[in-house]
This record gives sequence, C-alpha cells and structure tokens, in this order.
Amino acid sequence: MYIENNLIKKYISFWLASMFWIISIMIVVGGLTRLTDSGLSITEWQLFSGFLPPLNAADWDNYFNLYKEIPEFKEQNYLMTLQEFKIIFWWEWAHRFLGRLIGISFLIPLIFFTFKEGYKKLISLYLIFFLICFQGFIGWYMVSSGLVDRVDVSHFRLSIHLLIAFLILSLIFWNYLKINKKTNILDKINPIIPFLFLVLIFIQIAIGAFVSGMDAGKIYNSWPFMGNTYFPDDNNIINLFKLSAFSEPSLVQFIHRNLAYIIGIFYLYIFYKIYKKKIYGLYNSVNILGFFIFLQIILGIFTIIYGAQIYIASMHQLSSIFLVSSCIYFFYLNTKFN
Repeated sequence: MYIENNLIKKYISFWLASMFWIISIMIVVGGLTRLTDSGLSITEWQLFSGFLPPLNAADWDNYFNLYKEIPEFKEQNYLMTLQEFKIIFWWEWAHRFLGRLIGISFLIPLIFFTFKEGYKKLISLYLIFFLICFQGFIGWYMVSSGLVDRVDVSHFRLSIHLLIAFLILSLIFWNYLKINKKTNILDKINPIIPFLFLVLIFIQIAIGAFVSGMDAGKIYNSWPFMGNTYFPDDNNIINLFKLSAFSEPSLVQFIHRNLAYIIGIFYLYIFYKIYKKKIYGLYNSVNILGFFIFLQIILGIFTIIYGAQIYIASMHQLSSIFLVSSCIYFFYLNTKFN
C-alpha cells in the first residue's frame, strides 16, 4: 500500500492505530467473556436490534427465558437468578457491541479513503474488512455450538474465532508498519526464521484456546510437573499422537506447556544468531520480543498454578497481544518491505 498524499497517509495511520487498540480491547473482552462463562448468555444473533441492550423488565425476562432453554442453564446454572444472569449478559453484550463497533469503524473510513485514493491502493484493507465480517459469522458459528447438546462452545470453533482475531490484528499492524516504518537495516536474518517463529506463536494461540475452551487450565495446577510427574498420570503417552489428544484436557495442557518451552528455545537460537553476527539494527526488536516471550511464559505458569484465576488469565491473554505484535514487528524488519 503506497500512499503519496502525506495528509491521507497520516489519517490512515491514525485510523489503523485506533483499530489496532479497539481490536486489542475486543480480544481481552472476549477472553473475559470466556473466563466468566458468559458466551452463551445471548442465544440469538441480532445484527441490528442487538445494538441496544434490554431496556425494561420485559426485555430482561425475554433474554433470561431464552437462556433457560439451553443446556448450560438446565445442566449447570439452573439455580441462577435474574441478577446473576445480568452479569454474564453484560459481558457477552459488550463483546458483540465491540464487534459491531469494529465493523462500522472500519467500513466508514475505508469508504472515505477509497474515494480519496482508489480501490487498488487499499485492496489489503478490503481483505481485512472481509475478515472482520467473516469473524462475525464465525463468532455466531461458535456460539451456536453450545446451544443444543453441550454446556460450552466447541473449543475448536473458539480456536478459529481467536485465530482470526489475531490475524486481523496482525494484518492491521502490518499495514500500519508499511505506511510508517521505513528503516535502513542492511543486515537481516533469513525472513523464513521469524516467519516460522510467528507460525509457532499462532499454533500456541490455537492450543491456548483449546485449554480455555475445555477449562484445562483448572487441572494439574502445579509446575514444572503435572501433579507428581512430567506427563499427566490420567492419560497414556500413546494418546498424544492421536487426533483425539486435542479433546483431552490434560493432554492439551501438556502440549501447551511444552510448546511454550520450544518457543522459548527457538527464541534463544534467534537471539544468539543476531548477537553473534552483531546485527545491531535488530537488537531492540529481538530484545522486545524476548521480553514478551518470557513474560508470557511466566504469566502462563502463574495462570496454571492459580487455576486460571480470572485476573491472571486475562493478563496472560493481554500479554499475547503484545507478543504477537512484537513478532510481527520483528518479522517485518527482516523482510524487503522496509
């Protein structure tokens, strides 16, 4: 995306930066929605009328009665009062409201900038808008999985929903860097290395969504062992090599833990490579990346030890936003785009 008009470039930069932070807030709120078991409190998809929350007692009764029809209420929350329902309702309503706000906040400026610069220069931003719209569909697809035969949403659909959110965030940040970040770094590492590192981070995010979706962080609340052993004693190591492993809470937690160690070791390799070759232009970016890698690992350990306590788990997810952003920045610096 090449913009000649400096004023338009400034506006687009501010817009993309604003979208980055709004979507970051959306990801955090989405995590809190999951941690508070609020995601199934609204059982219908209301594209336009859903903008407004319940305005009177009749509206509240209607939403609560609809919630009483799903398995989560019948099997798990059958003693819930209307006041308790309101707490989980507000989390889900805020999550959906932010989703609508993101769609509008992206579309209206996109139309304006299209008139100013033309469609071809902004095609990458149209791809982002398509993903935002698709994310709305995936969000409902995820919620619908918990309305009939189960008390939680599918952890596979939750993982897709989270991955798309991070993909949107990454693409917005990438486009922001292309507009604003022009460096003169002559020595770089092979861009395949930071790309593979980024892929590992995204795989870890997917596994993290499995952990969250199955409440796998609430078992084996010890570290570095899972109970008294390194491998969970409620399972067999042979099951680790089956697809069913991704539906076993203890195995998913085991995979999540060990993938974090692999990522940490991979980072140390990158760090060593850069400092050995004295690539001074990458020192700051690799140091920032390392800070968030190890912060994320530490927060992950505390999340496990404290049984996915809401504040720590939320910080763990917030840190992942900074981690992904630092990965994107590091990858960008090692490509031909800057």
